[in-house]
Amino acid sequence: MRSFTIPTHYRSDLIGRLKAFRKAQDPKKKDLSPTVLDLGAVRFVFARHFGFCYGVENAIEISYKALEENPGKRIFLLSQMIHNPAVNDDLTSRGMRFIQDTHGQMLMDWSEVKADDIVIIPAFGTTLETEAKLQAIGIDPLKYNTTCPFVEKVWNRSAQLGTKDYTVVIHGKAAHEETRATFSHTAAGAPAVIVKDMAEAQELGRIILGELPMERFAELFGERCTSGFDPVKDLQRIGVVNQTTMLATETQAIADHLKQVMAKKYDEADLKQHFADTRDTLCYATNDNQDATNELLKADADLALVVGGYNSSNTSHLVELLEHKFPTYFIKDESEIISAETIQHFNYPAHKLESTNDWLPAKRPLTIILTSGASCPDTLLDRVMLKVLGFVEGAKDPAEVVEMIAS
Repeated sequence: MRSFTIPTHYRSDLIGRLKAFRKAQDPKKKDLSPTVLDLGAVRFVFARHFGFCYGVENAIEISYKALEENPGKRIFLLSQMIHNPAVNDDLTSRGMRFIQDTHGQMLMDWSEVKADDIVIIPAFGTTLETEAKLQAIGIDPLKYNTTCPFVEKVWNRSAQLGTKDYTVVIHGKAAHEETRATFSHTAAGAPAVIVKDMAEAQELGRIILGELPMERFAELFGERCTSGFDPVKDLQRIGVVNQTTMLATETQAIADHLKQVMAKKYDEADLKQHFADTRDTLCYATNDNQDATNELLKADADLALVVGGYNSSNTSHLVELLEHKFPTYFIKDESEIISAETIQHFNYPAHKLESTNDWLPAKRPLTIILTSGASCPDTLLDRVMLKVLGFVEGAKDPAEVVEMIAS
């Protein structure tokens, strides 16, 4: 796989070496067992896969390239380039400005953007409507387009479904940038509807089977379907794609459920005429990270720390998996670890910060799971680990232990 040129301040001296060691030992990624860094008084358990994915490194490389190639020019980020505050703050500190927030709300007027300005499309992509606005201003939206190739793969698959007269069911969060972009690109060639979870997929299935009145479709999906959507006609042939940062297992479960619905409504022999197999739209990085996180559930640990941006969908799903077994704290960086007694962390379902006391057990040795989302620099995990070590007496020097392991 291609390697990218990204700023050295995103590269890790400690955890990055462990990742490189595992990659050299297991280049085909067959071994999903965690990496254990045993420092005596405390053991850190790292997922086999975590941190920057292909799409994020691609976006970072393009963004910093835009800075290098355009000295003196105004450079705008259409919205957050990725969902990590450390990366976005670094870019804005270099003079970049945001045009929109992550929900598509304007932070400035379009009239302020001029033809000789540079506009960077984020890794999540953008809508066809926004691309048209940029072109009308005189800006090529593809010049510095950091859209993840795996997001574009979903768009291409949706377009293929549209040419075959399938309706596209998008598993995603309707307000998320990527889902808005996927919906826009899909709607150009096919009817589309967004479902957020299995419960909604089951409701959609009952509508398809006639177990619920068609009016229920408008009540539930009226704000999340293409204009003129006719559930009687448009739900006869369907295929499922996803927002790439959703739980891959949930997307597959939704697709399997709707496949069973179509098999029940239509003859099994004609199933391919009514349901398209779209398994190939699942993102490899999302799958790898989630599979590796599931392996962490086999560990005997005292707690888990998950590092990433609060608005990072893929990070929130790692938290969702881990909190089934461990006390789990979702933090953006080491500053949230206030002391050995108090940690500040993000409650994703409630969308609010919380503080927890007595979060760090007094027992020794202590075992801590430490992982991150796909948009989180490994350097942040180094800093989190070192902050925790400051509260644990008698721990070995992590640099020396990493040297022994990775040399």
